[in-house]
Amino acid sequence: MYFSILKSTEELACPGAFTGKGISKEAALAAARLEGHALIRLFALANAVRQKQRGNLVDICAIVNAKSGGCPEDCAYCAQSGKARSGITSYPLMPVKEIVFNAKKAHEAGARRFCVVTSGKKPSKKELASIAKAVTAIRKAGMLPCATLGILSAEELRLLKDAGLERYHNNLETSERFFPHVCTTHSYKEKVKTAEAAKRAGLSLCCGGLFGIGETWEDRVDMAMEIKRLEADSVPINFLIPVKGTRLEKSAMLPPLEALKIISVYRLLLPQRQIRVCGGRLQCLGEFNSFVFAAGADGILTGNYLTKSGRQPEADLRLIKDFGLLSA
Repeated sequence: MYFSILKSTEELACPGAFTGKGISKEAALAAARLEGHALIRLFALANAVRQKQRGNLVDICAIVNAKSGGCPEDCAYCAQSGKARSGITSYPLMPVKEIVFNAKKAHEAGARRFCVVTSGKKPSKKELASIAKAVTAIRKAGMLPCATLGILSAEELRLLKDAGLERYHNNLETSERFFPHVCTTHSYKEKVKTAEAAKRAGLSLCCGGLFGIGETWEDRVDMAMEIKRLEADSVPINFLIPVKGTRLEKSAMLPPLEALKIISVYRLLLPQRQIRVCGGRLQCLGEFNSFVFAAGADGILTGNYLTKSGRQPEADLRLIKDFGLLSA
C-alpha cells in the first residue's frame, strides 16, 4: 500500500513527507524493502521532497581533528579509541591559532560551517576554555562555528554558546537497542541527555549516526524517530570505513545503492531537516557520489574526515553546480 510504483503522482503515494510531517515507521520499513527500478523511483521521490521542503541550497561544512587519539572510550568503529590498534597519529589539543587557521582555509574553500572535533569523552576545563576562544575567533572570521566534544553538561554548553557557538554535534550512532554493541563506556542515555542539554542551551543540534556497523533497518528507523523527537536541525549520515585495528575492521562496506537508500528514507522520515552526508561518502559511494543530492541530501561534509581522506572542496562545489544547486 506504500510507495505504489505505478502511481503517476508520488505526492499521493507519500503525503506525509511532502507536508513536512514525515512518513511513519511502517512506511519507512516498506521503503527499505524496495529494490531495482522501484529504488530509482524512491530516489526521485526523496529528491522531490528535498526540493519542496529544503529548496536548492546545499549546506557545506568542514571539520578539524583538533585533538587526536588516546580516547578512553571503546567505540567499535573508531580509530581514535585507546582500545584500537590503528596506528593513527595522536596529539594534544591544537593551539587556538592553528584551529582558526584551519577554519579560514575551509571558509576560503567554500565551507559555511566549521566544526572543532576532539577525541575523548569530554575536554578538560582548560581545553574547553581554549576551544571557546577558538569558537569566538571562528565566528569573527565569518563562519558558523560548531563543535563535537563528547558528553557535555548544560553549563559547559552554555559557556560555548556564550562564546559564539552556533551548533553542537552529538551523534546517537545507532538505535538504543543496538548501541551496547557499539560502545560500553558511555550510554545511549548520556548521548540523548547531551543532545537535550544542547537544545535547552539555545544551540542548534546536529545529530545523526553511523551506518554499516551491523545494525538492522529497524535500528536505522528507530534512530531516526529519536532524532525527530530531539528536533535535530542537521542529521549527519556517516558510512563505516572499516579501519584496521578496530573491532569492526573486518566489516564489509555498505553497497552504494544501500547507502543511497538510507539517505532517501531519512529524507522521507525527516523532510524538514538538513540531511548531511558525511564520513565515508567518498569510500562507500565511489562513482555513486554524484547521486547524494538526487537521493535527497541537502548538506555535505567536505574535505578530510577525522583520520581518513575525504573529497576535496573544489570537486564538491563543482558537483553542486553541475546538479543545478547552490551552496548555502
